[in-house]
Amino acid sequence: MRLLSDSIADESDFFVEQIHIVAIVIDNTDDVTVWATTFFDNDTHFFHLALPFKALDTLLSLAHDRAEALQEEVADALATGDWPALLEYNSDEAPPVPLPSVALKLSVTYPAVEDEETNGEEGPDDPQPHNIFYLEGVFVRLDS
Repeated sequence: MRLLSDSIADESDFFVEQIHIVAIVIDNTDDVTVWATTFFDNDTHFFHLALPFKALDTLLSLAHDRAEALQEEVADALATGDWPALLEYNSDEAPPVPLPSVALKLSVTYPAVEDEETNGEEGPDDPQPHNIFYLEGVFVRLDS
């Protein structure tokens, strides 16, 4: 499995399909990070997706028969107030969560480039992208 950030050609927004959620990390009550895989460029890739809770609810609602149970798991994790909370889906008892017929439009994130000189050298002019992406949109394929 490869990092998705290693396979992107440029910093433009792009789409991924065949997504499987493998973990949800709840950092606080405002945002969440989803760990996921996708089939991209003829290979399976791993990536992190940073998004607000409202977008997480949208994604989970697209998990078909697992949607309600996943939403209850997230609600239970929020009720405990113990953060960060990690919900994993990578075992036989809790397999990865497919999002069938879903395409996500992602945008690339990059580390901040320092303007100050360090030891006589400037920070990198072209930093490598993070393997963390922002969600720009959710698209669902409708059967005709």
